[in-house]
Amino acid sequence: MNTRERFIAQMHYQPRDRSLIWDFNFWRETIAVWHEQGLPPQIKHDYSGVTTDAFFGMDPTAHWTGHSGLCPAFEEKVIEDRGDHEVIQQGTGTTVLRKKFMSSIPMHLGHTLVDRESWKKHYLPRLDPDHPGRFNLQRVREQDAREEVLLLSGGSLYGNLRDWMGMENLSMVVYDDPAWFEEMVVAQADCTVGVIQKAIEHGIQPDACGIWEDMCYNAGPLLSPKHFMQYLVPQYRRITDLLHKINVDVVWVDCDGCIDQLVPLWLEAGVNCMFPVEVGTWGGDPIKFRKQYGRELLLVGGFDKRILMRGPAAIDAEVQRLTPLVEEGGYIPLPDHRVPPDVPYAHYVHYLKQARKVWGKDTNLRPMHPSIA
Repeated sequence: MNTRERFIAQMHYQPRDRSLIWDFNFWRETIAVWHEQGLPPQIKHDYSGVTTDAFFGMDPTAHWTGHSGLCPAFEEKVIEDRGDHEVIQQGTGTTVLRKKFMSSIPMHLGHTLVDRESWKKHYLPRLDPDHPGRFNLQRVREQDAREEVLLLSGGSLYGNLRDWMGMENLSMVVYDDPAWFEEMVVAQADCTVGVIQKAIEHGIQPDACGIWEDMCYNAGPLLSPKHFMQYLVPQYRRITDLLHKINVDVVWVDCDGCIDQLVPLWLEAGVNCMFPVEVGTWGGDPIKFRKQYGRELLLVGGFDKRILMRGPAAIDAEVQRLTPLVEEGGYIPLPDHRVPPDVPYAHYVHYLKQARKVWGKDTNLRPMHPSIA
C-alpha cells in the first residue's frame, strides 16, 4: 500500500498493512539542540538541507491545496531588533514581540484589524476566493497518480480572527458588536466555500479537508459553546455539506487545548476528526474520546509529548497503551504537538523505532538514516 491508500483505509476502519508513521514536526530550537546531541548538521528545520521526514523515515506528509486564508498575506518583516528579541510584522498584519531562541507563542504588540473600517480595507479584500494565488494547479496535477494524501484547506472561522485582532479584542467584539463578529465569520466561510467550488471546477479530488482553529486553552474554549453554536456551527455546516457532495468525509479541525466542550458541536457541524488531541494537564486522551463517541469520531495525534522526555520505559508503555486504538482504525498516532527541545534526541529516536516496530509492524517502511537505523 502507498501512503494515500493507507490513509484512506486507516480513516475508514478498513484493512491495511500497517499504520501511517507521521509526526507533527519540531520546534526550530529542537533541531538546534539535537545537533549538539548527535543529529547530523545537514538536517535542517527550514528544509534547506535534508528534511527531518527523509532522515527519520517518515511516510510522505500530506500535500495541501486550496489556500483559504489571507491572499495575499501581509508583508512579513523585522521592524526592530532588541537583542535576544525582535519586533516582527507577521503575515497576519499583527505586530509581535518574539524571542530569537526558545520562543513559543509571541506577544502581540499591535493589530491592523481594529475596527470595521480596517476590516473592510485590509482584510475583506484578502478573502477573495478567486485570487490566483489560492491554487498551485501544476503541483496538484502532479498528484493525479499520487501516493501522497491531498488535503483541501478548510480555512478558519475563529482562529484567524484571534490571530488578526488578538484574543481580548475579539472577545469584546463578540459581545459589543455581535453583528460584526458574525459578518467576519460568514466572510471567512464564504471564502472557504468559494475555494472548494474552485477545486471542483479544477477537477481536484481531495482525500480530506483540514480546518485550523486553536480556540481552546487548558480550561476549555475561548468562545462559549452558546456562541459557537449560534455563529460557527451554521458556517461549518455550509462547508462540510459541500465537502460531502464531493465525497470528502474526513474533515479535521486542528485545535489545541481542552476541546471537550466543543467536540459534540463540531460533530454536529460535520467536522468529524480531532487533531492533535493535545493531552495537557486536562487529560485529553484519544482512548477516552473513542469510548465516548465511538467510531463516529476520527482522531489524529494524542501521544503525550511530555512522555518523550521521560525515557524508554515510559515511551514503550504509551506505545503499547495506544496500540489497540491504532489497530481498530480511525486513528493515526503521533505526538500531540511539535516536539519541544527538552525532549532528548535519543528519546525521540527510541520512540520512533518503537512506533515503527509496533504500529508500523516493520512492514513497507521508509528507510531511516543509517546513523539511527
